[in-house]
Amino acid sequence: MNHLTNLTNIFLVGPMGVGKTTIGHRVADILERTFIDSDHEIEERTGATIPLIFEYEGESGFRKREQAIIAELTERQNIVLSTGGGVVLNAHNRHHLHSRGYVIYLQASVDQLLERTAHCHHRPLLQTANPRERLETLLKERHSLYTAVANITIETGHRTIRQVVKAVLRHLKKIEYTT
Repeated sequence: MNHLTNLTNIFLVGPMGVGKTTIGHRVADILERTFIDSDHEIEERTGATIPLIFEYEGESGFRKREQAIIAELTERQNIVLSTGGGVVLNAHNRHHLHSRGYVIYLQASVDQLLERTAHCHHRPLLQTANPRERLETLLKERHSLYTAVANITIETGHRTIRQVVKAVLRHLKKIEYTT
């Protein structure tokens, strides 16, 4: 299946809980590409969890680290990159993503995201009294940015992981043959 040579880099964007890491792993395996999760890369390099970085450096400190990682990782070749949910807030990140690879926006409803993140305690932006309201606000802030940076939007909805992976691969195959 590794015939998608024109699409050297595939970048996944979307809100937390949409499945970027899980989908990215599977797509990378099938396409025989290197998979990288930008949040995991930040944790590896700092030796600290994302919540700890947020606690000590705030969101702005984390976003500076994220910008440096995105600038570096998007220069690599033949990767599938899963990004953090807020990566699109930074104009430099959006530029690097859009100009250095094929960007797929994975989208889901607030209800689905709540269901998927309900028992997650490692997401600092959801450590609030009203996670639904927080997710609604984040999506309102970020949806147009996700859409602007993406080459395609794929609804994860009530699909299984396997169905989403198949949809991504079908789309990439279609693009490969038209380029």
